[in-house]
Amino acid sequence: MTTFETLVVSTDGPVARVAFNRSETLNAMNTVMRQELLAAARQLNLDDNIRVVELTGEGRAFGAGADLAEDDGQGGLMMGERTRDALINEFGPAVTAIADAPKLWVAAINGPCAGISYSYAMACDLVVMAESAFLYQPFAGIGLVPDGGSTWLTERLIGSRLALEMMLLGEKISPSKAQQLGMVNRVFADKTFREQTAEFVADLASRSPLAARYTKEALRFAATATLEESIKKEAHLQEKCINSEDSPSAVAAFFEKRAYEWKGR
Repeated sequence: MTTFETLVVSTDGPVARVAFNRSETLNAMNTVMRQELLAAARQLNLDDNIRVVELTGEGRAFGAGADLAEDDGQGGLMMGERTRDALINEFGPAVTAIADAPKLWVAAINGPCAGISYSYAMACDLVVMAESAFLYQPFAGIGLVPDGGSTWLTERLIGSRLALEMMLLGEKISPSKAQQLGMVNRVFADKTFREQTAEFVADLASRSPLAARYTKEALRFAATATLEESIKKEAHLQEKCINSEDSPSAVAAFFEKRAYEWKGR
């Protein structure tokens, strides 16, 4: 695996951990970090040995969003046309690389999660959150529009009215409220966050990779499909599963009351 300047990437069997590593700025995302995250996501998504990727932050924050104090190397802050280009060609592709990955991504929100960092977290398939963490969309307070796909992601999670309220008022969303709204799967105590997250991710990695991949694909398809279209999509994916090496072998193991080691093929 490539060594990165602004990320800590490690693997443990079928689990990879990607951690934002600019703790002195609360993991605010500069140019190098957004480029490195895209590179890391692409590498991990192509690694057949990895089944689940945990995305988190080093230090006390998940991420404070874009580094607004960064000099873009052109004599001023990254603004206007250059911001648009970065959102389309660097921030956006990393968000979609996570959302469209053929494997599971889990956001482990260990602390404040704001701005574009929020988009990366919500693009993940599952989300766990520490008790002291919060979600925050600060854009309206500085006269900006939520970006990085956060409008699309949030509208589908909680609906347009709640999303609009959250974004316009700049409310900090607590773990309990986020879980109530369906934005977060689990909330763990601060003291045991790393351990409980590791257990949660390891449990996911021990399950069928094909079932995870195709269930994720079916749910994404169903979001914009009719019932009839979804039934056909499920049938197509079910055929793939049944014709795989894993499913018949897992069925045999079930009847023989023995554990089956998933191959993912």
